[in-house]
Amino acid sequence: MNLRPLDDRIVVEPVEAEETTAGGIVLPDSAREKPQRGTVVAVGPGKMLDSGNRGELSVTVGDVVIYGKYGGSNIEVDGREMKILRESDILAKVL
Repeated sequence: MNLRPLDDRIVVEPVEAEETTAGGIVLPDSAREKPQRGTVVAVGPGKMLDSGNRGELSVTVGDVVIYGKYGGSNIEVDGREMKILRESDILAKVL
């Protein structure tokens, strides 16, 4: 993938939403929840601080993260849906 985010932005590949419920009911696309979990595929160098140094990001490539439902921008890269988020849009890392 030839994509490099700037500053404190992070590129996340969302995990697909569940297609069936726990009871086995198949959900159509319109009834599925927007994914709020994804895998980090690229990170920027960090936000430029007033001191002239770059702030260190708390996520790295390969981390699984949970982000806000409506946060970030959706893009398509090489036929895959991706999301570009700011570090502040990420709510938690899955351990």
